[in-house]
Amino acid sequence: MSLSEQEIIRREKLQKLTDLGIDAFPAAEYKITDSTKSIKQDFEEGKKVVIAGRLMSRRIQGKASFAELQDSEGRIQVYFNRDEICTGEDKTLYNEVYKHLLDIGDIIGIEGELFKTQVGEMTVMVKNFTLLTKSLRPLPLPKVDAEGNIFDGFTDAELRYRQRYADLVVNPHVKEIFVKRTKLFNAMRTFFNDAGYFEVETPILQSIPGGAAARPFITHHNALDIPLYLRIANELYLKRLIVGGFDGVYEFSKNFRNEGMDRTHNPEFTAMEIYVAYKDYNWMMDFTEKLLEFCATSVNGTSESVFGEHTINWKAPYPRVSMTEAIQKYTGFDITGKSEQELFDFAKSIGIEVDETMGKGKLIDEIFGEKCEGNFIQPTFITDYPVEMSPLTKKHRSQEGLTERFELMVCGKEIANAYSELNDPIDQRQRFEHQLLLSEKGDDEAGQFIDEDFLRALEYGMPPTSGLGIGMDRLIMFLTNNPSIQEVLFFPQMRPEKREKKVLGLDLGTNSIGWALVEDDNVVDMGARAFPDGTSLNDEEKLIYDILIKNGGEMSLLEVKTRSQLSGKKWDKASKTLTKNNLVKVEKIDEVLLMKLI
Repeated sequence: MSLSEQEIIRREKLQKLTDLGIDAFPAAEYKITDSTKSIKQDFEEGKKVVIAGRLMSRRIQGKASFAELQDSEGRIQVYFNRDEICTGEDKTLYNEVYKHLLDIGDIIGIEGELFKTQVGEMTVMVKNFTLLTKSLRPLPLPKVDAEGNIFDGFTDAELRYRQRYADLVVNPHVKEIFVKRTKLFNAMRTFFNDAGYFEVETPILQSIPGGAAARPFITHHNALDIPLYLRIANELYLKRLIVGGFDGVYEFSKNFRNEGMDRTHNPEFTAMEIYVAYKDYNWMMDFTEKLLEFCATSVNGTSESVFGEHTINWKAPYPRVSMTEAIQKYTGFDITGKSEQELFDFAKSIGIEVDETMGKGKLIDEIFGEKCEGNFIQPTFITDYPVEMSPLTKKHRSQEGLTERFELMVCGKEIANAYSELNDPIDQRQRFEHQLLLSEKGDDEAGQFIDEDFLRALEYGMPPTSGLGIGMDRLIMFLTNNPSIQEVLFFPQMRPEKREKKVLGLDLGTNSIGWALVEDDNVVDMGARAFPDGTSLNDEEKLIYDILIKNGGEMSLLEVKTRSQLSGKKWDKASKTLTKNNLVKVEKIDEVLLMKLI
C-alpha cells in the first residue's frame, strides 16, 4: 500500500501516542451527556457537559487554542487551555498530545464547562479530553483564504458517491437529504397505518420475475440447483395477500432491474406498493394526492417544494388528463383504434427511434415519453392507458381498448403508477400470453414467464382492488431539489474503482518531465512536459525536483528540505526559483506545508 506523506506522518503520531501509553482506539464506552444541538438549545453558563465528536478545525496560540468539534447534530466551539487541562506540573497532555499528536478529523471526547466568549459565542471550556479514534487519513476539507473565500471543496460527484462517509463529514448539508428521506418514509407509514393498512414483507429472491416489464438480475441457488431472480417488483405477492383476506397491505421494497443507469435510474432502487381491497383507480387518485400533500408537508413543513427552476405545489387536488388526450394535444395524432403498423409509421414520422420488436404498447409509450411527458410540471394524473401497455390492469368499464390506470407525472417524470387491478384470471392469462409473444419477438423487457401460481391465486378469487406504486428515490429527489438519483442514495451503484498511479521521470538532458498513467499495472496513457522556455535548472533545483518525482510528486516541505541536505541559503534560492517558474507549488494542509509538482 502506497501512503501519502500526511498518512505516514499520522502513523508516526499513532506510534508516539502508543509510546506514551495512549490507546488511540479504546474499546470502553464513553458516556456522553449532551450534544452540540442540546447545548445550544439549553445553554447555561457554567454547566458541566460531556460531548464527543470530530476535531474539525483549531487555532493554536501558545498555551491556548480555540477549536471546533462536530458531532451528528452540528458543530460547537471548544476552548483548550493548557493550565485548565494540565493542572499539575506535567503538561504533556496539552503540549505534546493536543498540540502535536492530534490531527483534524480525530474523534475525541471532551469534559468541560459552558461559557460565552467576549463576542457571545457559546463555547465549551475543556477540562479534560480523551482520544477516542485516531484518524489516519486526512479529511478532504475545503480550504478558506484570508478573505473567507472557500475553495478546493469536496465536490467531485464520483468521489463523493464512492466515499460517502467522507462526504457526510465534510459536507454536512448532504446529511439533511437523508434526514428528509427518513422523514418521508416515516410520514408515509403514518398515513397508511392511520388508515388501517398493514406493512408486510415479500420475497426478494423469486423463481419467476413478475409484476413489471423489466430485465431481471439472475443468480443461482446451489442447494436447490435452480435459477433465481432478484425481484423487479413485489406486486404479485402483495396481491396474493389480498386474495388471502387482507383488506390493505403495503411494502417498501428494494427492487432490482438490470437496465441502464442515468440521473433518474439506479439498478437497485426503493419502491412503495400498496393494495387496498374494494377500491378502484378513482379512489386511489384521491388517496394518492392526499398522501403526497401529507408527505410533502411532513418533510419540508410546507406543501410546496423547489425543483430546479420550478416550484411544485403538492396540495390536492391534481389535474387528470387521459393518455389519448395528452398525445392528441401535443402531437395532433389520435391513437384511438390505430393498428400497430399505423402507430409504428407515425412514431417513425415524428423522429422516434422504433424497431420491429415493438408492439402497440411500447410504441404508444415511446410517443408519450418523447412528445408529451416533459410538458407536465405540476403533479398531474395521466389516466386511461391503452390495454397493450397495462398487462396487469382491469379493462376500462366504459371505453373499449383502454384500462383503468393512471401515472402521476411531476416535472416531466413519472413518480407513481396505479391501477384498478385485474382480477379476472382468464383475462390475466391472456395478457401474460401476449407478453410472452412480445418477448419471443425480441422485446427483452416484456414478461418472459407465466406465473401459474399467481393465476391459481386469482382463480380462488381476489376482490376488486386498487394498487399504487411510488418510486421513493425519485420522490425524495423532488422534495429535496436534487436532479440526480445518486444524490439521494447513500451508496449508488458505481463502476469498480481502478487502481491508478502516475509514474514520473525527469530528463535532465532535454529539460522536461515525462510521465505514464498506470491502471491495474497497464500503461493507459503517457506523455511529457517541457519546462517553460528559457528555464534551465541548476543542480540544486534539479535535486529538489528529482526528490519530488521519486516520491509521487508530493511531499511535506520539511521532508524535501531535509532530504536535499542543502544549506538554508541554497534551499531558499532553489525552492523560490522552482515556485516562480510554476514547476512546484507549496500548500498548507492541516498545518503541514506540502510541496507539490505542478
